[in-house]
Amino acid sequence: MDTAEIRRRFVAHFEADGHTVVPSASLLLDDPTLLFVNAGMVPFKPYFLGQERPPYPRAVSVQKCVRTLDIEEVGKTTRHGTFFQMCGNFSFGDYFKPGAIDLAWRLVTGSQESGGLGFDGDKIWVTVLEGDDEAIDLWHSVAGLPHQRIQRRGLLDNYWHMGVPGPGGPCSEIYVDRGPAFGPEGGPIVDEDRFLEIWNLVFMQLYQHPDGTRTELPAQNIDTGSGLERVAAVQQGKRSVFETDIFLPVLEAAAAAAGVDYFGTTATTEQAYAVRAMAEHCRAATLLIGDGVVPSNEGRGYVLRRVIRRAVYFARKIGVREPFTTRLADAAIDKLKGAYPHLEENRDFIRRALQAEEERFLRTITAGSARLEALLVLQKAARRLTRGTQGREHDQPVPGLECFDTTADGRQWLDTLGEDFADVDALKFDGGWLHGTSRGMGRVGAFRMVVPRRDRRWGLQCTSSRAGR
Repeated sequence: MDTAEIRRRFVAHFEADGHTVVPSASLLLDDPTLLFVNAGMVPFKPYFLGQERPPYPRAVSVQKCVRTLDIEEVGKTTRHGTFFQMCGNFSFGDYFKPGAIDLAWRLVTGSQESGGLGFDGDKIWVTVLEGDDEAIDLWHSVAGLPHQRIQRRGLLDNYWHMGVPGPGGPCSEIYVDRGPAFGPEGGPIVDEDRFLEIWNLVFMQLYQHPDGTRTELPAQNIDTGSGLERVAAVQQGKRSVFETDIFLPVLEAAAAAAGVDYFGTTATTEQAYAVRAMAEHCRAATLLIGDGVVPSNEGRGYVLRRVIRRAVYFARKIGVREPFTTRLADAAIDKLKGAYPHLEENRDFIRRALQAEEERFLRTITAGSARLEALLVLQKAARRLTRGTQGREHDQPVPGLECFDTTADGRQWLDTLGEDFADVDALKFDGGWLHGTSRGMGRVGAFRMVVPRRDRRWGLQCTSSRAGR
């Protein structure tokens, strides 16, 4: 079943049950808490909060979404992406848990002849929030799921919220067992590659305040999200979302640009990783530019710039020296223009924006490499950069180094730079720059977005501890 058919069936299932079909909103909405629409519920947020009266009691949509929280996982895993399409059904104070579970079960396990997705009910597992006995009882009574395939999880996994102040609630996730070839037995709590999540049902009933406290929303609502690309991967028997029909042309264009036999036996792990990152990031950039974002040094434009530059960096890492981003954009537009006609209308603008940013970054890499090499030569000659020398030579940023924030080679380069500054006191990371406390230190490197996850005190993930005390 191709992706277009999955989309059609999802919408038709809920339309037949009285849901109003709502077209995808732009990726850019007037919400000060978000840069981009990052979930299917975002356009309906005022309805959930009771700020506006919904024009319909229930809705269905397939919403364009962008999330960059896990950008470093893109290409490394087979399921992460920055751009994705979220199928969702929504109830604004209408039906609640019983209706949501019943509607989801009928679509997931309904026969393809009757318009369902045709998944084998014996391969479906679900998770619920610990303490949500009502959801457990409903999955057992409404769907007939045995208790051994209903697993309890904590707040981290089964309480959904926006990541910023806003609506949220306990959730129940639906998984498909893809078989022993994908991992061990034991359900989603053991392995989420074998047991792949295809749908999240959020019982949206609480508002999360900035201090983390939660209060009741004006009504009990339903917000569900089913990743279209993930469902397609399972339906089509693919190991990754990159190999589905909606993504494959972009992946093939990336492999051709890199001269890599992605589906053969000669591609290395590094090459396959890079090709996936090239494809995903160029696809995401195409959608962002199509909705009006342009590369810049702040806000949405900076996110777009980073996405494009990460694609270019991975391409260069495996030997690509010719421009390629517009070729991948063309492949993405050709595949997505049926659902999003504005991409075809804006094709020329998208191509020009990508080409300009790619060329700009290639010039930046050249300049940054030369300045860094000069810096290392200077260090070797003097062994320690005196404050006076630093003030004269390094008041200006070293451009282009943000592209070296994710891979092993890039970290080695940052390690080298860290050793260069190991004897300089009081380094700190702020606003995308490495700073020293004295005027002489100046701004010495544009190390953007490299604050580590596990210890956010350090500004550079791989500098030595002497440099980051």
